[in-house]
Amino acid sequence: MNRKTIMLGVAGDSASGKTTISKGIAEALGAENVTVICCDHYHKYNRVQRRELGLSALHPDCNYIDIMEQHFRLLREGQPILKPTYNHNTGDFDGPTYVQPTKYVIIEGLLPFHSRLMRLCFDVKVYLDPPEELRRAWKIKRDTSKRGYTHEQVLTSLQGRGDVSPRFIHPQRAYADMIVRFYPPDAAMDSGDSHLNAQLVLLPTLAHPDLSDVLSHGPNGPTHHPALRLDLARFEGKPADFLEIDGSVAPDKAEELMGIIRSHLPPNAGLDASKLGRYLYGLEERRSYPLALTQLLIAYHLVRTADQMAYATDRAVAPAAN
Repeated sequence: MNRKTIMLGVAGDSASGKTTISKGIAEALGAENVTVICCDHYHKYNRVQRRELGLSALHPDCNYIDIMEQHFRLLREGQPILKPTYNHNTGDFDGPTYVQPTKYVIIEGLLPFHSRLMRLCFDVKVYLDPPEELRRAWKIKRDTSKRGYTHEQVLTSLQGRGDVSPRFIHPQRAYADMIVRFYPPDAAMDSGDSHLNAQLVLLPTLAHPDLSDVLSHGPNGPTHHPALRLDLARFEGKPADFLEIDGSVAPDKAEELMGIIRSHLPPNAGLDASKLGRYLYGLEERRSYPLALTQLLIAYHLVRTADQMAYATDRAVAPAAN
């Protein structure tokens, strides 16, 4: 491909946190620099048609996979697309939208890694994998408050797609460079989500940052629990680093750790870390530092890729100038 943009793919089941992860990264890198596209716009059928057909939106047959392949390639090449528009409020389609890609492109959705052609378009691939109980709670809250569903309708929907996720959504984990799992520190769910722990599985398909200087920065405040812990293990037979981020990390400790990670980036990275970790709990904006650190580690790869592309371009132009 004639590569012109840096592309991040964020995959995961419904209500696994894809939009929250993507939104924070986009705001930190600057809205003018980031194009965010949700794969839901590529549904074949509206809500009524899916119900009549008995087909889940998670099923590949319910989505224009071939058009996604085409559009991902065009975006990768810096070309504009005419993106379809699915309206979650009405459950129907609006008119298409003209999209001119920017420096960074984030694709988030249910099936962005479904085919090899789609996977080849991404520089960074992230899969979100929260515990099922937490994901269900997130889905019920989101669909009843933002998408006009009743509590009973959401439960019926969850029951009707029990075999679809294991068949088509979960296998995408095998293609990810990073697998992110937010989970409660104990059996009691934290109602605000701000103290959820985070586990990041860092696969060797990417050159992840050296975190030794971050890990050496002592315990996390008065609890004396390490804010971050890194262990080498295996994930589905592959060697991987397992990074654990404590949900009770003190804000000053988290800011210190984020500053160390940012020091590994170019001085002109243009990343506003104050935008990271923010999410809405109802109408109230809150901040989760495990979320912020996770978003920062993902953004790190986008910024480093952009820097490498700029360096390669300068090297190619220099001989011509001489």
